[in-house]
Amino acid sequence: MIKITLPDGSIKEFESAVTPLDVAKSISEGLARNTISAIVNGTQTEVSTPITTDSTVQLLTWNDDLGKKAFWHSSAHLLAQAILEFYPKAKLTIGPAIESGFYYDVDFGDEALSEKDFEKIEKKMLENAKKDATFNLYAVSKADALKEYADNPYKTELISNLNDGEITFCTHDNFTDLCRGGHIPSTGIVKAVKILNAAGAYWRGDEKNKQLTRVYGISFPKQKDLTEYLEKLEEAKRRDHRKLGKELGIFAFSEKVGAGLPLWLPKGTALRKKLENFLSEAQKKSGYEFVMSPHIGAKELYVTSGHWDKYGADSFQPIKTPNEGEEFMLKPMNCPHHCEIYKVGQWSYKDLPKRFAEFGTVYRYEQSGELHGLTRVRGFTQDDAHIFCTPDQLMAEFENVIDLVMYVFKNLGFEDFVTQVSLRDPDHKEKYIGTDENWRKAENAIIQAAANKGLKTVVEYGEAAFYGPKLDFMVKDALGRKWQLGTIQVDYNLPERFDLWYTGNDNEKHRPVMIHRAPFGSMERFIAILLENTSGDFPLWLAPDQFIILPISEKYVDYAKKVSNMLENHDICGLIDDRNEKTGKKIRDAEINKYPFMLIVGENEETNGTVSVRRRGEGDLGAMSVEDFMNYFKKEAKI
Repeated sequence: MIKITLPDGSIKEFESAVTPLDVAKSISEGLARNTISAIVNGTQTEVSTPITTDSTVQLLTWNDDLGKKAFWHSSAHLLAQAILEFYPKAKLTIGPAIESGFYYDVDFGDEALSEKDFEKIEKKMLENAKKDATFNLYAVSKADALKEYADNPYKTELISNLNDGEITFCTHDNFTDLCRGGHIPSTGIVKAVKILNAAGAYWRGDEKNKQLTRVYGISFPKQKDLTEYLEKLEEAKRRDHRKLGKELGIFAFSEKVGAGLPLWLPKGTALRKKLENFLSEAQKKSGYEFVMSPHIGAKELYVTSGHWDKYGADSFQPIKTPNEGEEFMLKPMNCPHHCEIYKVGQWSYKDLPKRFAEFGTVYRYEQSGELHGLTRVRGFTQDDAHIFCTPDQLMAEFENVIDLVMYVFKNLGFEDFVTQVSLRDPDHKEKYIGTDENWRKAENAIIQAAANKGLKTVVEYGEAAFYGPKLDFMVKDALGRKWQLGTIQVDYNLPERFDLWYTGNDNEKHRPVMIHRAPFGSMERFIAILLENTSGDFPLWLAPDQFIILPISEKYVDYAKKVSNMLENHDICGLIDDRNEKTGKKIRDAEINKYPFMLIVGENEETNGTVSVRRRGEGDLGAMSVEDFMNYFKKEAKI
């Protein structure tokens, strides 16, 4: 008798070997029709895989994230099959599912894939999908696998790093690929496909290797799902922060300055300053002290912290000085500097917690192919803080940081999010520093604090920082896309590496616990997501320019200046459009540039000391005295 335990704890018994599909049929025929993949004892597998021992089983449909993963991974096989039919000399490499869709990296040799080829590949994929071919996974010996791919250096490299007994091929129709598994039952489930784009990608992400062509695609079980997705994609293009950033004058890039190093324009700088002031005020009320650290540090600082060992080879290289042997690094992290700031003082348990905050700019070398607007850059500013506390204070301090993150999200319109408990990979502990005991204490603290705050959490192994576990805030934007913004980390290891201590009430030395936290994450990434989530219509209190005054002719420019000065004196910021244009055009331009308020002034307004108010998206609000407008504005802009 085989016992199958389902996610709700219920148990089903079967007399002999059973497949996940059999389990689904035992529940309902409807579920069986919709089941496309399964998790058996923690491993994703096909629904036709025999289960011969007592097991835990989770049945997956298209509505499950892992169900989509199997669907898109299988679709990558269809893509590879179609590519080989048109380009038989192409060399296939890898083709995984990603968050939205899939890709396949291909070496096309002397041939090239262009956008005009996308349609024929889509048609061929659907033509092959209609054959309803079954995906069959089977084991292959290492010798046979190497023989099969003797003319493909990419596949042979992958196989060479595998052992006998862990190599599998997957066949459907006339196509076979090296694959670890996790497929849908058959190709017929795929009803709609779209090739999205093709881009360069280095083999295994290494710039020293050959550049391949990465072909991106997406697929769905229904055509209407694809139609809805493409509509969202068009909306995403309209909201693209790179496009909006240029149109609204927020930021720019310069080849002469360098790739991945953003230049903040006046409006963008005003936006950043408002965000910094907003968080600074909240931090002051929470007992943080502000510090500043330099943009570089001696290499030895990062050797001590462990950053050099973990990231040095892939980061900006040391800066040499005229003194032989003296080397500095562009600052990749603020935490080592803050550890040294802590060491300046001699603290007792009565002095803790110490909360050091800094908007600190750091530099990390990202490969050119990975750079993307403000979301992936080489120089960025973290809203960083490090809390040094006693073990007894850890839980309360961690929960206070959660409250701060919630305050930030609430006031900036991020209401749809989940919290991810990011733990170390238990199978590769060599990637991390510190003892098992320190990791156990840090992980338990995060899990308990999240539970105390009633947060909805998911656990991800292998996503921890090298020095400690994290609580990451995964935000969904207006288009349903997930982004990691805020993060909170517990660290027992850096205090040991930097020999940090405080005097306890027993008059002995004790190690503090360190909390790393950044509610925004980085100013650059946060502003990028904020731009896309709001489509550039920022909350009123945050808008770089909150009004624009439109004099109906040059005769009223002086009055416009008088009104502007009155508003500026009350910390309401904006500008005057004194161009020689018709008022209608000025209003249209102001709408396009997303100014929250348009204040029209002419003879009546100057005579009566008023402004004619228009609000973006609402239209005419009528005439108001300047004082009434200021009162109305402050009420609307209140955080």
